[in-house]
Amino acid sequence: MGAVILGTGSCLPEKILSNHDLGKIVDTNDEWILSRTGISTRRISGQGEATYQLGAAAARKAMEMAEVTVEEIDLIIVATMSAHMLMPSCACFIQKELGAVNAFAYDVNAACSGFLFALDNGDKFLRVEKGKKILIIGTETLSSRTNWEDRNTCILFGDGAGAVVAEYQDNERGVIASNLLSDGTLWNLLYMHTAPSCNPDLQLADNPGSHILMEGREVFKYAVKAMEGAIRDLLSRENVDMDSIDLMIPHQANIRILRKLVSRLGVKEEKVFINVQKYGNTSAASVPIALDEANREGRFKRGDLLLVCSFGGGFTWGASLLRW
Repeated sequence: MGAVILGTGSCLPEKILSNHDLGKIVDTNDEWILSRTGISTRRISGQGEATYQLGAAAARKAMEMAEVTVEEIDLIIVATMSAHMLMPSCACFIQKELGAVNAFAYDVNAACSGFLFALDNGDKFLRVEKGKKILIIGTETLSSRTNWEDRNTCILFGDGAGAVVAEYQDNERGVIASNLLSDGTLWNLLYMHTAPSCNPDLQLADNPGSHILMEGREVFKYAVKAMEGAIRDLLSRENVDMDSIDLMIPHQANIRILRKLVSRLGVKEEKVFINVQKYGNTSAASVPIALDEANREGRFKRGDLLLVCSFGGGFTWGASLLRW
């Protein structure tokens, strides 16, 4: 059918930042954060836990589960918006870290939707290049791109990485279809500047620095409607009803968005995997971390139908159906 996931892996930094810890940094407290986001803790990278290092560690775990050697990897696609360098790509650093000498590598930046976009890229590659094996990784160190004086954003984000190994199989397993969308006219509701331009004619007067800026209420409004629409259109197109879904793995943005989306879709709570309380919003790493945790907890089995969805800056959003 398409890209079949052979193994999953994830890596979280050692440092845990609790809501109580955040209350020492900005004017907030555990009750205020929990009631608005559902987040209790998030992971923050330290030395030796750069974006590419987290991604490589997650990839090793995925390859171990898949029983695939690094020499067998032909392609590495990395979804990130927080690479430690603009060039070379995070994917190239991960390739070096792993010693994946037979692979080519590149990054995808679709913010929180990055893993879904990368998975779709990988699926299309494998449908043409049958017999190949690929790594698809979502990895972020959003702590390096967060304004720690802005309580509206610093309470939300965390660091981490998730990865999958995939290959093409001509059977009923794998990626069935994806429905990916974007709307660049809404960029100013969720965005992040780069470093100031070295060309004075291209410098922006309103560049406050390369950290995340967000209009939270507006993002909430668009996120729920956009993901619901993408999911309903995908299921209709594939002639699949919501009751047929064995597990839904949404982007772990915040609990209010998740609850609203689940309510509008009419999904049973036991069919939705949620770990936002432990890690916060890890952007492109969110879905693959949740996928790995759900896999290792035995939340789904071979033949189950999985639905994954996400929404992020751009705006970008979408949904994918997978037969495990």
